[in-house]
This record gives sequence, structure tokens and C-alpha cells, in this order.
Amino acid sequence: MIHDKRKIPPGLGSAWKLYNNQGVCEHSGEPCKVFFSVVRFAEGLFEAPAVLLLGPVRYGSVLLLGRPSAPASSQPSSRAEKETAAIALIGQSSREEKETAAIALVGQSDREEGDSRHRSHRSVAGIRQSNRGAVVVISQPAMSKYDLTPKVAPFLDRHLVFPLLEFLQKEKIFPVDDIMKAKIDLLGKTNMVDYAMDIHKGLYNTEDVPQEMVERRVEVIGNLKALEEAAAPLISFLQNPSMVQELRSEKQYNLQMLQERYQIGPEQIEGLYQYAKFQFDCGNYSAAADYLYQYRALCTNNDRGVSALWGKFAAEILMLNWDAAMEEMNRLKEVIDSKSFSSPLLQLQQRTWLMHWSLFVFFNHENGRNGIIELFFQERYMNAIQTNAQHLLRYLATAVIVNKRRRNMLKDLIKVIQQEHYTYADPITEFLECLYVNYDFEGAQKKLRECEEVIATDYFISPFSDEFIENARLFIFETYCRIHQCIDIRMLSVRLNMNDDDAERWILNLIRNAKLDAKIDAKAGTVVMGTQHPSVYEQIIERTKGLSMRSYMLANAVASTAVPPQATAAR
Repeated sequence: MIHDKRKIPPGLGSAWKLYNNQGVCEHSGEPCKVFFSVVRFAEGLFEAPAVLLLGPVRYGSVLLLGRPSAPASSQPSSRAEKETAAIALIGQSSREEKETAAIALVGQSDREEGDSRHRSHRSVAGIRQSNRGAVVVISQPAMSKYDLTPKVAPFLDRHLVFPLLEFLQKEKIFPVDDIMKAKIDLLGKTNMVDYAMDIHKGLYNTEDVPQEMVERRVEVIGNLKALEEAAAPLISFLQNPSMVQELRSEKQYNLQMLQERYQIGPEQIEGLYQYAKFQFDCGNYSAAADYLYQYRALCTNNDRGVSALWGKFAAEILMLNWDAAMEEMNRLKEVIDSKSFSSPLLQLQQRTWLMHWSLFVFFNHENGRNGIIELFFQERYMNAIQTNAQHLLRYLATAVIVNKRRRNMLKDLIKVIQQEHYTYADPITEFLECLYVNYDFEGAQKKLRECEEVIATDYFISPFSDEFIENARLFIFETYCRIHQCIDIRMLSVRLNMNDDDAERWILNLIRNAKLDAKIDAKAGTVVMGTQHPSVYEQIIERTKGLSMRSYMLANAVASTAVPPQATAAR
């Protein structure tokens, strides 16, 4: 296997290792490519990415997370190993070996001639535990070739992946048993043991559970009691309103007052953080959010404060508190943009995480579709998309299409889509290219049909299917009208994927609502467009719409690089 490795050093909040491996399958001789990411939060709430799906590969794939107990060559022979196509061992230095290790096995699906199920389609295979860590066996069926879960999941906390898996299970995009196995694997690194037991019982139709789950439950209960006792003095103080009123905005005063009057010191404050983390892992997101909020008011460790902010953001998302989640997202953005990182790569990864987590907010908050456009089009975040997460262009394109008030961003979006065409493309981005770059109306019509399938299988944008199709048809109609004066309704109905009567009714309503200069000739079955020339005032307004945002960004950039007066005087 040939390796092309890019390493990002550990730092504040998280440490990422990105690998882009390309090579030839040693077993079948087929070319293969694996993209995956290993994440470790140094001091945060989130220890690893949730589900790391590998792809695309020629047959199937296996991902092992955790340090191997022995080299792959010394493991006992098994059916799975016989099917393994190649082994890519991630090389680490001695320091990195202490932190994390990963093995990517690019394996084959069952290729026996008698097994028609494996030949007919590929699916999410089982996820299990072994002495080498969590084993994730993934391959995608044809119906889900545009599923972005493999690309989005590595940037999410494992708790945030559960809604995605629930959606995949509900829509039956993958076999239900495979999704349930994936859930059990995710739960293996959390404290939600009872939930894992319930899924195990439903999956295998039995009341018996593995002994390791029973032992894990006893361990979780014991740890919960110990952490609760450690944090009890501070929790009792915070639950007393009269005592809480003694706190001030100055953290040092609060720490001194707590130590002198209530014998609450750094150990109890640290105990509150660990207790909040444990509650989050148990799925008690409400309590975790409250304790993390209170911890941040007392915390003097900036790194822990940022980690607590990430945890509260995740908790608000999982509780569907979109207003509170929007506030936490904005706080995180301020921290990421203002904080000095040891490496620009770490700041890039923090921005990438923020954009992925914010998808939950943007597509559920009432002002979210404006928010995603404002955030993603900022220069620093657009650079992060083009460098590290080109697949986010799907969500940005969807937001622009369904948001009629942000048509002015369409040109900038198309420019970015053209630049990233060779690194990422899907029917949504290709629809815009066909329509506004190639003026290929037949291609746009074909892509629009594919867009319906893409949207139906995407967790974030599936609720906007009707709105997307309606606005996409409007885009086609407007573009077609710009280059034609007389339009045949029958031919236009084909372009819009509608029958003649529905198309005529749709065009009539559009002309009335949008006050277009157009007439319908019922006898000839045509639409006659009038000539429209924008006034000078409209042209000036259109060209200056983006000036306020660009001026704001420029002012922030100048302010962030300006030297403070005191520093200048000191020099």
C-alpha cells in the first residue's frame, strides 16, 4: 500500500491526523483509495470521531480504532483476514503511539459465486468490538452513492451521529441490522449502557446481553457515584440561589471566596467538569449543559473553557434548543477567530468542526439558512471549505437555492463550485453548473431529477425537498427566459419535469406573483416574454449589495492585525 500522509500536530481542544492513502489492492490487484480521519480531543469531552466511514473502495472496507495489541501479521488467520485486500498501518512516532493508533484494512466483500446477496449490492456491514478497538466495516450500496455520512461523521462527536443513523434507519437507506450494529459500536465508547442493551436485545431478538455490557454497567454506576461525591460540595452551592448571588464577574474573587467560606477549591471545580462530562456521556444532556455553563463561570483554564463550550454546544443541539445552540455557536466562532493557535492547521480544523456541527442549527433554526450563507461565505471559512471540507458545498448550494433573498450570492457560489469541480461534485452542484455555466437545460433537467434522490437521503436538507424543487424550477424558467423571447409551453414543461397543464398553471402563477413582463398565448401554446432592462438605480443597488459585508470583514481583518498603542509606546 502506498501512503500519502499529512499530519496535524496536537494542540488546543483537538488533535487531528489526516491520511489520504492511495495504492493497489495486494489481493485483487485493483486500485483502491481510502480517506479517513482519526480525532483525539486532548482534554475535551469528545474522545474520538463517531463513525469513520471509509470510501470509496473497490469492494468493502474495515476501520480499526485503537492501539493494536499485536502486529497484523501475528493475528490468527480468519475468514475476514482471508478477505482482506490490503493493510495500511499508520506510522507514528513514539509519542504518537502513546496517544493513538489506527489500522485501515481495505477488504473485499464476499466474492463467492454462491452468495448472490453480496454480489447484488453492498451495504453497511456489522460493527463490532475486538481487542484492537472498535471495528467499523463499511461499504455503500448504489442507492446511497451520494450519502455524505462518510464525509460528515469524522467531523462530529459520536453523540451527534445518532440522529444521522436514526435517519438512515428510518429511510431504509441501509439495512436496519447494520445500522443497529453501528449504534451499538458508537455506544461502546459512551456511558449509555442501558440503551446499548436495548438495541442488542432488539437486534438479536433475545433478552440476554453480553457479559461485558453487564460489567460495563456496573462500572458506569460506580464511576457516577464517585464523581457525584467529588462534585457534591460545589453542586450544593450552585443549587442554593442565595449563595450563588455572592458570585461576581471576577473569577479570581469567586475562587478565593469559595475557598475561604465554603472550602471549595480547584479539585471540586475540576470534579464538576468531570461530572458534567460523565453526564454528557450518559445521555443526560440537560444536566451536562447546566453544569458546563456553571463550570465556565468558574474555570480559569482557557483550554478547558473552550472544551466546555464545545460540550454545551453539542448538548444544546441534542436537546433541539436551536436558539441556545445558535448562541453557543456564535461564542465558539468568536473564540476560534480571536484565539491564537499554536498552528494555523489547528485553527483550520476548529473551523471545520464548527461548520459541520452548525449544520444542525442552520437547517433547524428559523434564520439558519441566512446564517449558513453568511458564515460559509466569509473568507476564512470558505478557505476551510475549499481546503478541508469541499462536501459542505452541497449544503451551501441548497441554502442559496431555497433562499430567494440571497440570490445575489449565486455568482460567488458558482465560482467556487467551478473551482472545486474536480474535488467534489454532486447533482446539486452540477445542477447549478449545467444551468449557469453550460446553459445545458437538458442536463439541468436530468440533474434536477437526481437532486430529488439526493435530498431525500440527506438528513439535513430532506425537509426542504419541495422548496428546493420549486426554486430550482424557477431558476430554470428564469434562465430559459433570458435567452428566449418566445417559449413553447410544451417544451418548457419537459424542462421543468411537469405535465403541460401543471406547467401552464405554474407559469401563470409565476407571472402574476413575480409581476413578470410576459404573456401566455393559449392558442399557440407559447409564452411571449417582454424586453426587460434594469434601471441604473437597480444596477447600482445590485453591484453594491456585498459592500457592507466586505467592508465589515476588511475592518475586522485590519483590527486583528493592528498593533495596540501601548505596545507601540513600549517599543
